[in-house]
Amino acid sequence: MCIIAKIYPLSSLPSVAVVILNWNGRKFLEQFLPSVMASSYDNLEIIVADNGSADDSVKFIEGAYPRIRILKNEKNEGFARGYNTTLKQVTADYYVLLNSDVEVQPNWIQPVIELMESDVSIAACQPKLLFYHDKKMFEYAGACGGWIDGFGYPFSRGRVFDICEQDTGQYDDVKQIFWATGAALFVRASIFNSIGGFDEYFFAHQEEIDLCWRMQHAGYKIYVVPESVVYHVGGGTLPMGNKTKVFLNFRNNLIMLTKNLPAAQALWKIPFRIGLDNLAAWKGLLSGNSVTFISILKAHLHYLKWLFFYRGKSGGQHKIKSALQGVYPGLVIWNYFIQKQRTFFEIVKNKK
Repeated sequence: MCIIAKIYPLSSLPSVAVVILNWNGRKFLEQFLPSVMASSYDNLEIIVADNGSADDSVKFIEGAYPRIRILKNEKNEGFARGYNTTLKQVTADYYVLLNSDVEVQPNWIQPVIELMESDVSIAACQPKLLFYHDKKMFEYAGACGGWIDGFGYPFSRGRVFDICEQDTGQYDDVKQIFWATGAALFVRASIFNSIGGFDEYFFAHQEEIDLCWRMQHAGYKIYVVPESVVYHVGGGTLPMGNKTKVFLNFRNNLIMLTKNLPAAQALWKIPFRIGLDNLAAWKGLLSGNSVTFISILKAHLHYLKWLFFYRGKSGGQHKIKSALQGVYPGLVIWNYFIQKQRTFFEIVKNKK
């Protein structure tokens, strides 16, 4: 798909707010804010939302970047609530939720906004996400567009579980996807607000997948625009294997499935997923990784707590208005661990 460049008068350019949620990220802000400030899009506001940092992040921005608007949350509200709180104070046609550990190129905004302006049913987009420390490789957090399998396991064009592919242009087509990365998430503000924003119970991890799932249920589309490229450090807040990250990923995935699957599927898929989670927990324990074992069991207990006491606060499911895109109907762990298929194309080639 070819994007034809449009020339807007400055007065008619859609307004864009790049919002960086920061928590003790002085190092990343100092390193990566210069690239964000060099963005070539004209109708742009750059905002740093500080999530109760204990370092000197706010003081640094006030001194070095007086043009940046700072919004302060009193405590660390996590990704989900932190953004929900902040975005209520932001007026723009489009929000761009950008991690603090991301380097951008000057023309990273324009191609995405042009696509979204061409189709009002596009609710969210992401750029191509490459690894900052090896810019030939896709980055874990979203690579070139998120997919999901029939049992809720997320993967991406360019990343399956822990295997990231080299970028050789194999995914350089503008494509409809299931979910867009939260590391650099373009979202139409009106839709984000009308759909209720992020589910704050998630705190962090997979809230962007839940959001995109709800958007698709409401009849909207999610896209990747590879012409826009950003470079992500990854693991800046919680590194891979961290017990909190493991806990949140397993708990939130079960919550997301319960919220979004049709009831007839949820009745058998969720117990099946819990069984697979238990296998992962015991595999971790037998290999000497007691942290994973404990974190998964804790995730299951907290999922039950949500199910019985907090489910009603997560909102009802939208009436499904269109077929979901970016769904692999099989079980990706079977392809990956049993059939040894390690790339996106190997897995989906026969079941697109």
